[in-house]
Amino acid sequence: MRHALRPGDLSDGLAIRVADELALEQRSDFEAVMVGLIRSTVDDPVCAWAEFYRNSLQDLLSGAAAFSPVHERAEQLVAGASVVDLGSCFGFFAIRLARTGLTVTATDICASTMRLLARVAPELDCSLDTLACDAASVPLPDNHADTVTAIHLLEHVDTATGALILAEAVRVARRRVVVAVPFETTPTACHGHVRTFDVEALRAMGDTVGCRFAVTEYHGGWLVLDL
Repeated sequence: MRHALRPGDLSDGLAIRVADELALEQRSDFEAVMVGLIRSTVDDPVCAWAEFYRNSLQDLLSGAAAFSPVHERAEQLVAGASVVDLGSCFGFFAIRLARTGLTVTATDICASTMRLLARVAPELDCSLDTLACDAASVPLPDNHADTVTAIHLLEHVDTATGALILAEAVRVARRRVVVAVPFETTPTACHGHVRTFDVEALRAMGDTVGCRFAVTEYHGGWLVLDL
């Protein structure tokens, strides 16, 4: 693939352009293109990814990114001083929280992504912990953090796995669990989505936990469990 990208073009917003312009249907193809674009724009790999992170965070914090309202809302819903973020992916939300002084553990099933986050975080003057693990089986003790977040994670797994992830979130959290999902007509395959949600589906999930919960709509759906 030939391109004329510059370092300032590297951000998570590039993923939207790639998805729209190339119409890739397989997640593996989408990820390969994104990594190739980032690595071929800046020679040094650490500098390339640091540039990607800086630009993405700037867009998210300024409100320029499509995902900005989701991160802003999620930050507002965090209760307490410590957070475990499940399915962190690149860890933009985890970095956002850590920069406010919270104690944050970012987790993801992809070990290489967690290694990347751990390597880049110091370049961003950010201190957080990383943990490579399955969100359905988190190697942390009960009541480990005040809040556990799962921001746009459950649409990537089937119903049974989603139930296990929610149970783990409740186990690890002391005070609150925050779940955010997109409302889509059909799952976005290139992003790895395998199911859709609506308000009724979120309420049904909340009913299985046996604690006080609220379901709201704001740039997608939200399930907040107070333990």
